[in-house]
Amino acid sequence: MIPKKKETSAGKRIDKIKQLRRQEPSVSALIEGIRIGDKAHLARAITLIESSNQNHSKKANEIIEGCLANNKESIRVGITGVPGVGKSTFIEALGKMLTGLGNKVAVLAVDPTSSLTKGSILGDKTRMELLAKDPNAFIRPSPSSESLGGVARKTRESIMLCEAAGYNVILVETVGVGQSETVVHGMVDFFLLLKLAGAGDELQGIKRGIMEMADGVVINKADGANKTEADKAKVEFTGALHLYPAKENNWYPKVLTCSALHNEGITNIWDMITDYTNIAKKSRSFDRNRIQQNQNWFLETVNHNIYQNFYTNPEVKHELDKLLLAIQKNQISPFFAARKLLALQNKP
Repeated sequence: MIPKKKETSAGKRIDKIKQLRRQEPSVSALIEGIRIGDKAHLARAITLIESSNQNHSKKANEIIEGCLANNKESIRVGITGVPGVGKSTFIEALGKMLTGLGNKVAVLAVDPTSSLTKGSILGDKTRMELLAKDPNAFIRPSPSSESLGGVARKTRESIMLCEAAGYNVILVETVGVGQSETVVHGMVDFFLLLKLAGAGDELQGIKRGIMEMADGVVINKADGANKTEADKAKVEFTGALHLYPAKENNWYPKVLTCSALHNEGITNIWDMITDYTNIAKKSRSFDRNRIQQNQNWFLETVNHNIYQNFYTNPEVKHELDKLLLAIQKNQISPFFAARKLLALQNKP
């Protein structure tokens, strides 16, 4: 007979921690935890928000409503750029500088989604190791799933919870792999575009689209032999941006250079963001932008719920399969099939 191993005090503590983690805290406990800035409760609440489980959705809505009154003034910054531009290194350098100034920084880094597990595959916490250990920083990698522009559908709710937890700077990193970045542009106060010099990126300066949305452009990796190319790119991008009209608050996007790896030029970038914010608040465009975002959020939520409720209807599911088969056999036109399916929502 094999004798039982004597359980150590350390082992008991680990078991107790595991047991506590398995216990799902109440909605009121989560709200209270968020309000006092507890990272574990904030992370759990965001997990509920991201869940597709209907029971979780109900709790998530209660948490959001309970945290609305505790939202504080914040600055929301969207950061995008092609893979390899150094977004994570830049965000870590910016985040560390901001926490050093006494700010609380939340990073909502939207990862590409694994086609197998549906989870995040880049692991932003491992790419921002120093910032992840900072007590005044919170990093949340979220899978982009099937959302337009690589932005998780629930990012807006996550922003609100981070603000309720006392984070006054919210950095939203997008995937930046070609999807439309208009989604993240519609949920932030300042939209920052990271670029590279000497990589063909300069040509993007004469195109509309993402350049037109940018409130500021930063040429990263401006160090060593690449410093000259970065300065050249800065001149070219500045010229290109002047082809576009000024923003609503008469702000003309600026172009700066930096080396996130060597922590050079980061302070100038934050000065640019705060200058923009001060001008926007003075002209009231900051408040108008937030109001417009909330209205868009409301309409998008309505559209999503209509979509979800329609396709989860058992009768619709059954009829949908039949109509798809009929279309395959060329027995019905796609247009008539659509009208027939949509008619189900008007049935008493």
